[in-house]
Amino acid sequence: MGKNDQVPLFETKQVKGRILFRWIVASIFLGICFICMYRLRFFPVEGKAKRMAWTGLFLSELWFSFYWFLISVSRWNSVYRIPYVHRLTKRFGKELPGVDVFVCTADPLLEPPSMVVNTVLSVMAYDYPPEKLSVYLSDDGGSDLTFYGMLEAANFSKTWLPFCNKLKVEPRSPEAYFRTASEPVNDPVNVQHWLSVKKQYVDMKMRIETTTKLNRIPEHVRIQHKGFREWDFVSSKRDHQTILQILIDGRDPNAVDIGGNPLPTLVYLSREKRPQHHHHFKAGAMNSLIRVSSKISNGPIILNVDCDMYSNNSESIKYSLCIFMDEEKGDEIAYVQFPQNFDNLTKNETYSTSLRVIQKLEIQGLDANGGPMYIGTGCFHRREALCGKKYEENYRVDWKKLNDTKVEESASLLEETCKVLASCTFEHNTPWGKEMGLKYGFAVEDIVTGLSIQCRGWKSMYLNPERESFLGVAPITLLQLLVQHTRWGEGHLQIFLSKYCPLLYGYKKIPLKLRLGYCPFNLWAANCLATLYYVAVPCLCLLKGISLFPKVSSPWVLPFAYVIFAHRAYSLGEFIWCGGTLQGWCNDQRIWMFKRTTSYIFSLIETILKLLGYSQLSFIVTAKVADEDVLKRYDSELIEFGASSPMFDILATLAMLNLFGIIGAVKKVIVNADEESKVLDQFGLQILLCLVLVTINLPVYQALFFRKDNGKMPTSVTCKSVIFALLVCTIAMY
Repeated sequence: MGKNDQVPLFETKQVKGRILFRWIVASIFLGICFICMYRLRFFPVEGKAKRMAWTGLFLSELWFSFYWFLISVSRWNSVYRIPYVHRLTKRFGKELPGVDVFVCTADPLLEPPSMVVNTVLSVMAYDYPPEKLSVYLSDDGGSDLTFYGMLEAANFSKTWLPFCNKLKVEPRSPEAYFRTASEPVNDPVNVQHWLSVKKQYVDMKMRIETTTKLNRIPEHVRIQHKGFREWDFVSSKRDHQTILQILIDGRDPNAVDIGGNPLPTLVYLSREKRPQHHHHFKAGAMNSLIRVSSKISNGPIILNVDCDMYSNNSESIKYSLCIFMDEEKGDEIAYVQFPQNFDNLTKNETYSTSLRVIQKLEIQGLDANGGPMYIGTGCFHRREALCGKKYEENYRVDWKKLNDTKVEESASLLEETCKVLASCTFEHNTPWGKEMGLKYGFAVEDIVTGLSIQCRGWKSMYLNPERESFLGVAPITLLQLLVQHTRWGEGHLQIFLSKYCPLLYGYKKIPLKLRLGYCPFNLWAANCLATLYYVAVPCLCLLKGISLFPKVSSPWVLPFAYVIFAHRAYSLGEFIWCGGTLQGWCNDQRIWMFKRTTSYIFSLIETILKLLGYSQLSFIVTAKVADEDVLKRYDSELIEFGASSPMFDILATLAMLNLFGIIGAVKKVIVNADEESKVLDQFGLQILLCLVLVTINLPVYQALFFRKDNGKMPTSVTCKSVIFALLVCTIAMY
């Protein structure tokens, strides 16, 4: 059978609702045109304050319209992919390629070893030939506690992997599985086996957590493995030699589970760190793993996951291979991106961390225009593309030839020869971090790396199977979320203002729609100015008696009303269609405003400081653990404040400004009782805007004045916000 006669390994389908979406977009665009006409036609000729406020509001509306246009363009023709695993297995059988899995961790306190172990075990247990699977852990924390956890994982995998295969376990993270699964019924043998494996896991978890809590490896454990000797020469996590240990050598005939089946290769790596050398954060760790793995297993496909993103679908590798190994389109694909989902979300997603509309609609829009961006985790890469290879039109992969490559050196020899590949000086005067591997110098190295790969001629695809492939840990406090988005916003804006700006760097390399599709993400931080203006100025003008919108009785109110209603109603419909709730959508709108008025302001300032040379690139690891009180409030869907932060100062001050604006409006109506209808007619939309903002900020008022738990706003924040808001309102009224 010729190549063109092969049945495809995946199918592409159009996302439903495209016609409705396009009709809504066209009607909103028409409404925006009428709003612009109103702003120009009724531009105030008297009153400097009103002219300035009017101009600023018009510019903000132009920005929102431009940003909405970018999102609409990228979503104009969304698609989704359906892989056919049974065709893959039937066609390739035992000729499936080797897969190297990279797991990255950086801090044993913020990312506990027990969590890392569960992620590692989940990817070791993939429904895939174990002799073709290699798992690498990069420990940038250089912790013997994490190394100890990996030893425990290597030992427990001998029991866990055959258990998963026998009972078809899903998910294959022991913690996630035993947390939700019930013991099998009507089968005494399986029940006994199930209880035995669970006890082994609980015992292992207890040993790891006890060791972590004591922050010390027991002496009898240290003696058992030569790897612990490496820590005799470690000064600190920022000053140590390369530590490389092959914990399970998949080539060794003795590396088998309790059923006699081969085990995947398992490697621990902590690259060399020295204070005088920049280590480039996660990008540097990934590049070290690429080099080291090329000598040990050299799998042509690389999967990278964060240490908190365990595998939730044992067939994910096969899903991705349906894309890579498709005879018609597979050879042009550089990477296959899966969505970043979470297993600790509340029903109504208090912090809107799922980004469900972005992942189910916006990224699928990118997929139709050349491919999604690389988001740093849950991504399968073609090794050649990740290492800098340019795509050529006649490029074809001989999978059988790739599978014939074998490494002859012993594990101990490989450990020694590969250490230099993870040294501080290896990359000096090389293309690594520039043309090879992940890019250096960006807070979101994944995004710019994916863009550069696409600009070398490759394409990417997005897979979002019904059963989520990866589940991680979402932030459970508001400050964690805002700090995370500060880094993301900064990194994206940094890309837009660099030579890698998609509009320029991608010119004649990738489609225009894909270049525009990157921009809404790159311009997250730029949204802060227009949002801040729209949140603060109309309420201050309401106090001053300056009208910024058409009268309620005027026909010009119709385009404003339609654009607001249609855009928000469609947004709500999309959110619910994507699996959300009404309350979840309200939370999404709240967090949308919180991020734009806090995180993105700091992102913008930090980016400007970096461009001017006053700040250096940094990387903040988000904590994956929290105390019981915080978890209880999170499960109760209470927003967690509980800390002093400049971000909370801004949130509280803006909330108080709008509250004072509403109070001023009520006072205006009461004082002018005879002209009540006239006041409501003239300031109706302005009052409505303030009411909406006050409603959005209800949790802030609750935290400022009514809550008594530790998650309330600190007293210092309350005092500062009231004083600042009163001061601004006083100035605005004179």
